[in-house]
Amino acid sequence: MGKYDRWLLLVAILLIGFGALMIYSTTSVITPVLAKRGVTEFYYFKRHVFTILIGFSFMFLAYRLKTSTIKKMAIPLLIFSFVLLILVFLPNIGVSAGGARRWIKLWPSTFQPSELVKLSMVIFLARYISMPGYRTDSFISFIKPIFIVIIFQIAILKQPDFGAAMSLAFLTFAMLFLSGIRLRYIASLLVFVMPVIFKLITEPYRLKRLTSFLDPWKDAQGSGFQLVQSFIALGSGGLTGVGLGCSKQKLSYLPESHTDFIFSIIGEEFGFIGVLVVITLFLLLFIKGISIANRAKDGFVYYLAIGLSLMISLQALINFAVATGLVPTKGLPLPFVSYGGSALLVNLAAIGILLNISRGEHNPPSPPFSKGGMGGLSDEMHVRRRARRNMGIHISQ
Repeated sequence: MGKYDRWLLLVAILLIGFGALMIYSTTSVITPVLAKRGVTEFYYFKRHVFTILIGFSFMFLAYRLKTSTIKKMAIPLLIFSFVLLILVFLPNIGVSAGGARRWIKLWPSTFQPSELVKLSMVIFLARYISMPGYRTDSFISFIKPIFIVIIFQIAILKQPDFGAAMSLAFLTFAMLFLSGIRLRYIASLLVFVMPVIFKLITEPYRLKRLTSFLDPWKDAQGSGFQLVQSFIALGSGGLTGVGLGCSKQKLSYLPESHTDFIFSIIGEEFGFIGVLVVITLFLLLFIKGISIANRAKDGFVYYLAIGLSLMISLQALINFAVATGLVPTKGLPLPFVSYGGSALLVNLAAIGILLNISRGEHNPPSPPFSKGGMGGLSDEMHVRRRARRNMGIHISQ
C-alpha cells in the first residue's frame, strides 16, 4: 500500500550520523589514565558504530512486524522488561557503576533495562487505552496502569535511577492525559504522591543536586561543577562555535561530555547555530511522528505512534533542559546522539515501528472504544480529536 515516511528516516539518520561525529570528537582525546587501560582514540567510536549497526537491524525488524503482532507482544514484553529490571540486582549479572546498579551484562557490552521499560510501557498503554473497556470517566481505568508504573518505578528507584523513574512517570501521565482522562484524577494522584516525591528529593545526594541547580556557582568546584562547566561550554561556542574537535571542555573539564552533556559540547563546537539545528531535527521528528499518528485509523496504532513520538521527544527535551540548567541534573542521554547502546537500540526500534505505521498497512481497526458521554462522533474519533486539542497541535493529514 503506502510507502514509509522518508523524512522521518532522514531525520533519524542525520541525528545518528551527527551523534557518531560528536562521539568521536568528545572521546578522541585520550587521557593518561585511559591510555594505561589500553583505550585508543577510536575505542568509543568503534563501539558506537557497532551499536548503530545492531540498532539498524532492530529498526528493520520492528519495521517488518505487523502492528497486530506488536499489540500481542504488549504484556509479554512488559513482563520481560520487568524481569530484566530485577536481574540488575543479581550478583554476576548486574553491573555497578557510579554507585548505581542499572545494567546487566550482555556481550559484548552491557544493557540498561530501564530503556526497554519505556518502550514496553508505551506499547502496553497504547493497547490498554484502545481497549473497548477503557473509560476516560472511570477512576478504575485510570488507576490500573498507574499501579503497574509504580511497581516499575520502585524497581528503578532501587537501582537508583531517579531520572528514568521520572521520565517514565511523565510519559505515562502524558499518554493518559492525551487519551482524555479526567484531569481531576491526575491532580488527585499528584497530591497523594507529593509526600513520596518530597521524601525522595530530600535524600542527601538528590537535595545536593537540587541546591546546586538553584545556584551552581555557589559551589562551582563541588556539587555545581558539572552544570558550571556546561554553561562555560555553551557560552564559549557563541554563534558559530569554536570548531569541530576544538572543544576545551571535553578535556576532562565537563564530566559525561560524550553521554549526558554531549549537547553542551555541540554548543561549544558548533555554537548557537549547531544547537538550533539539533533542536530543529528533534522538532521535525516529533511533528512527523504526530502526523503519522493522525493518519492512523486504528486506536492502538494511533496511541502507539503518539507514545513513541513522546518517548523520544520528552527525553530530548529533558536533556536540553539539564544541559542549559533549566532542571536539576539527571542521567538521561540525548536520543540518537549520546554514547549509550541501550537507548540507541530502543530508540531505533521505535523509529522502525513509526516507519511501519507510516505505510498505512494496518490490520482492520479494533472494535470501537466504549467511553461515556461521546454521542455523535465515533468513540475513536472523539478521543483522537480530544487528544489533539490537549496537545494543542493540529497537523493536516
